Amino acid sequence: MNDEIEMTPLIFAAALAAVGASDLEAAFENTIQSTYPSGRSAKLWLARDGSFTARGAKGAASSGVWSIKAGELCLKQRKPFPAPVTYCSPIPADAKIGSEWAARSLKGEPLKNRIVAGR
Repeated sequence: MNDEIEMTPLIFAAALAAVGASDLEAAFENTIQSTYPSGRSAKLWLARDGSFTARGAKGAASSGVWSIKAGELCLKQRKPFPAPVTYCSPIPADAKIGSEWAARSLKGEPLKNRIVAGR
């Protein structure tokens, strides 16, 4: 399976942590972008109702649900197929437009995450 296509929504969890839903305001109104070492990037959009949509680095769309567990953002993909895992990872509690932080994909690849203005 290719991280950049099928599991992209899960790696975006590297986007949010040690926070409550009210701390995710910048993510609700904007885009979380993850850039792979190859230079490709994927995008994640969170909704206040606990759902998310994503566009993988190769353009594949996916969606699912998110939750906060043990202070981390956790993503569970539902489409295009139900993922067998929930991926949880941190984000700076004070994240805002322009914030950047390092993360890792499910396969351990380094990622550069940032919040980009707009959807």
